Amino acid sequence: MKIRKEMSYPRSARVAEAIREEVSEILSKLKDPRIEMITVTGVDISPDLRCAVIFASVMNASEKESTLKVLKKAKGHIRTELGKKLRLKFVPDLEFEWDESIEQGARISKILHHIHEEESGNQQ
Repeated sequence: MKIRKEMSYPRSARVAEAIREEVSEILSKLKDPRIEMITVTGVDISPDLRCAVIFASVMNASEKESTLKVLKKAKGHIRTELGKKLRLKFVPDLEFEWDESIEQGARISKILHHIHEEESGNQQ
């Protein structure tokens, strides 16, 4: 499910932020050890507020697949809890995806560090 990145409606942005905060809180209360180190980084929501893509990142990259499976299994519970906490006419359908921006940022940082080392080695 692809939802456009920019949210032109202020209500969509507010609802997306509320969903991000509440899902983070719900996940922190789950007792599954596979999702202990997960961070909800953002939420994209459709203009009609019926579909939401939740972006998450995890500290250990090797646990991505198992964590994603747990999130998909817990989707119904998370959606139910979200419905109790948010006052919306419809609780959006939830999808979970990995936020690749943190990994991309780490790669860019590593490349820049490598270039800086090369430049300082050439100057000496």
